[in-house]
Amino acid sequence: MTDYDMDAPLTAIRRLMLESNGIITIAFRRAFIEKGIGKPNGDIGQDSYDISNNWMTSPYSHIEPAMAFQIGLPILIFREDGVIAEGILEQGVTGLYMPEFNLDKQINYFDTLEWTQVIGKWEGHVRSVVQNKGCPPKLY
Repeated sequence: MTDYDMDAPLTAIRRLMLESNGIITIAFRRAFIEKGIGKPNGDIGQDSYDISNNWMTSPYSHIEPAMAFQIGLPILIFREDGVIAEGILEQGVTGLYMPEFNLDKQINYFDTLEWTQVIGKWEGHVRSVVQNKGCPPKLY
């Protein structure tokens, strides 16, 4: 059983967002760019830039947290090392810390102090959403 329905994907995502109190997104590597140029109509060094040997993630790793951000939900995004840091995956765009991870390393991230601090802060924001959802709306 899934929470998704047969509507257009964005409609289904919006419905899920309205029923949620927060979102965690994991931007895994999905498509490898062996050789590529961003803004290819410019010369390298001016407007264009090299994106060779990088990864792209699923577009939903951008769409879902952006939709959550627009309605004020706490978001926590993890970006796999090598995934291009653009859009909502760019450090500082949402104002929240975005941990990077590397699946090739043998480190258990969930045993680190960083994980405890990051998830604790996110959890505090989620608890505020739960609390505020029970309050009447404020006009100002």
